[in-house]
Amino acid sequence: MTTETAPADRITLPGGEMLAWSDLPQERLANGGPLAALAARLVPPGARVLVAGPHDPALLEQLTHAEVTCLLRSHPDAVALAHRAARVVVGGPAGLPDDETYDVVIAAAGLDPVESVEGTRLGWDGVLARLAAAVRPGGALLVRLDNPLGLHRLVDTTPWYARRDDSAWTIGGVLDRAHPANRDQLGERLGAAGLRPVACWAAYPVVSAPTALLDADHLDRDAGSGLFDAVLHGACAGGSTNATVLQDPARLAVDALHAGRAADLAPAWLTLAHRPAGPTAPTVDRDLPVVLVQTGRPGVGVLEVLDGPSGRRWGLIPVADEKRPAAAPFASREAAYRDADALSGPVPSGRLLRTLLLDAALRRDLAALRTLLHGYAGWLTDHADADGRIAGAAALAGTDNVVVDGERYAVLDPSWRATAALPADVVLARAMWRFAAGLLTGGYAHPWSSTLDVAGLTVVLGGLAGHDLDRATVSEAIEAEAAIAAALHGLDADGTVDLASELHAVAPTDPPLGGHSYQQLREAWLRQREELTRLAALTAWTEELLTSRERALRRAETTISLLSGSISYRVGRLAITPARLAKRGARAAKRRARAALAPRQQEEQQ
Repeated sequence: MTTETAPADRITLPGGEMLAWSDLPQERLANGGPLAALAARLVPPGARVLVAGPHDPALLEQLTHAEVTCLLRSHPDAVALAHRAARVVVGGPAGLPDDETYDVVIAAAGLDPVESVEGTRLGWDGVLARLAAAVRPGGALLVRLDNPLGLHRLVDTTPWYARRDDSAWTIGGVLDRAHPANRDQLGERLGAAGLRPVACWAAYPVVSAPTALLDADHLDRDAGSGLFDAVLHGACAGGSTNATVLQDPARLAVDALHAGRAADLAPAWLTLAHRPAGPTAPTVDRDLPVVLVQTGRPGVGVLEVLDGPSGRRWGLIPVADEKRPAAAPFASREAAYRDADALSGPVPSGRLLRTLLLDAALRRDLAALRTLLHGYAGWLTDHADADGRIAGAAALAGTDNVVVDGERYAVLDPSWRATAALPADVVLARAMWRFAAGLLTGGYAHPWSSTLDVAGLTVVLGGLAGHDLDRATVSEAIEAEAAIAAALHGLDADGTVDLASELHAVAPTDPPLGGHSYQQLREAWLRQREELTRLAALTAWTEELLTSRERALRRAETTISLLSGSISYRVGRLAITPARLAKRGARAAKRRARAALAPRQQEEQQ
């Protein structure tokens, strides 16, 4: 779009606009992701909203029920977003009229990209003060603060202080006193601006396009939650597939969760603050979610978890202008489908089964492993029909989607369902294979022999669970895993075949599937070096054995040659040869006599 086609009546240019610069994010999520869903929840119908800074255009599409004003510093961005907003002010916060107030102010891209370098510089505190002044009594401000010690910096291969690209317009660290460096400092500055923080969400796995928002207070209090464990692992594992990192961000995030520091390691925080209402000013009505997760599947939208008097419950924020598909949308060709209607019940409490199994394996606690796997296998058996087949959500309930609370096992996310029922042994073998592959390729210490391959460890885990699995069942489970993964990720037939071949070829010396980290690659190299050392030792032993056998054979041949050339050997041979000939002739005469007597015996019998 050019300036000639832009609706000029919607764009206000008070001065200070940047004419040759764009801030719009390059990485965008479907329908704006959890951030757009949160903004849509915070904004009541008919509210006046100020969106300050560059945001995903999809976020504005989720605010069609409100009157939206955009505050930008980039004129090209203003042209691109003019059709999605009632008004666009270009030039930074200084261009806002002093008498304008809003019900909700959204600065979810941070405060640095709000300020223009072509106008009067206000600094971080100055921008916050100007936006806070634009919040009416009873209104709310949603602001993002990047974490200088966040997970994204800990795993990045390029240090933040060495960046030279255009996106590194401002580089802040803990030494920059002009910016708050943690949640407490942000709360103090919001209080100084006349706002009161009411909620904070930890944004994972990246700053620019988070796929998961988790309530920071709940993260601090509920360190063992299987829900938070699964959400953090899924978000961080999925967010690092396109780049090599220093270490596995999913493992680091889960470790931080169980240490009570997941909120402190978040790449960014989204804080909601509100201005106290006057005696006649109503407060913006909000029902704040504990978790918001991007599903990545069309028609499902954003998953949310609400915390109520009866516990946590699943919720679903529908996607604007998109119809939800019916259950089993491609049941004729896909092995699995997502039933969005199942995301309306309670969220089961407990710890994630995968985490408990990893902990027991690291501690070499075979008793704990046997107890957990026996309980899991028994739970699967309870869901099997009379033919020994499992259908529905239980058929896809692997160790990463089952929570354990005492002796109770439950499916965490019941929306993923198998199109057709699977044999119970295949369901168990698939879950055990997934865990075994993660255990071996992830480089985790475990109590079993290092010579076991993934299929062999799957059989061992099945034995601990009380089931006699064989390699044929494991192979069938891998084929089922490939078909299910193809349905989850939308692969075509060729992609499914390639994935199945890749899964069959997974070896303990391989790095984990998906994104790679230098730490995991180094561990895979060490395993490969150990395997090569073992094979070299085996080859050397085999060669030594063959050499010794060859030497013994040569000694035997020499002895035989010496004996065959002696006088005693020749005399013995001359004596034995007539005896052999006589014996051979006697046998021939005996056979001829029997042949001659055979007709006479037949006549006598007749």
